[in-house]
Amino acid sequence: MTPDLSALPDLVAFWDFQDDPLQSPAPSPIRLRAEGAPLEFANEGVFGPRSLRFRADGILAANHLVATAAEAPALNIGGPDAQVTVVAWIKREPTGYGGCQFIAGVWNEHHRRQYGMFINLEIWDSAQQVGAHISAHGGPTPGHPYCMDVAIGATPVPLDRWQCVAISYDGRHARAYLDGRLDVREPQGDYGRNPFRYPDGLLKGDADFTVGAVARPARVESDGRGGFVETGGVIANPFTGLLGGLAVFKRALSDDELAALAAAGR
Repeated sequence: MTPDLSALPDLVAFWDFQDDPLQSPAPSPIRLRAEGAPLEFANEGVFGPRSLRFRADGILAANHLVATAAEAPALNIGGPDAQVTVVAWIKREPTGYGGCQFIAGVWNEHHRRQYGMFINLEIWDSAQQVGAHISAHGGPTPGHPYCMDVAIGATPVPLDRWQCVAISYDGRHARAYLDGRLDVREPQGDYGRNPFRYPDGLLKGDADFTVGAVARPARVESDGRGGFVETGGVIANPFTGLLGGLAVFKRALSDDELAALAAAGR
């Protein structure tokens, strides 16, 4: 059964990846533009007979999608009371690339990032789980070279099987979901839990919305004085696999709503 998003309030954008151009319907007709390699469609999907395939080129992204901040102001979801949910239907594929993978969000690290869905962040003793990155300040967590504010699930996202993955933020906690359930992970110190307590809100930023990869510095090095220096730029953290659907809400969907979306997509 095809998931029905039309009855859920506060939907900002939804792409089913059946047609080119990739444009969400009203009320926010946001077009995603292909960068890197041209669009590659696979003959299987969730919302129809097709999906998009994303590949890695070493540690870099072979292809990804972009909607700039100017083109998609509705995706700039920020403020002290901001809420957001990102839902994606993915089928991971085996790859020689073993690093962090980005699904979607406002997380261009050369600008002021807001929210982003990752897999395999490899921080806080994690690997291959869904990660819900959030930021109230738009940059690295103070005292760290990277953003460390994140909810990380407990269960590795499997390969070669369609999964519904999601992240949400309700103004108090970030959460990571796998196959329609909150993938609870016990606290580890002050970070790395799911749910992850973060009452600071979301930055009203200026970063682009990207899908399948992140624009980030090529290197982050210590400045020898307790700070860090960013140099260069790459399109990296490539997702490798199929993307059958992607939705963004300006509300934290409930556990029951996310479970229903996942069940409908099986």
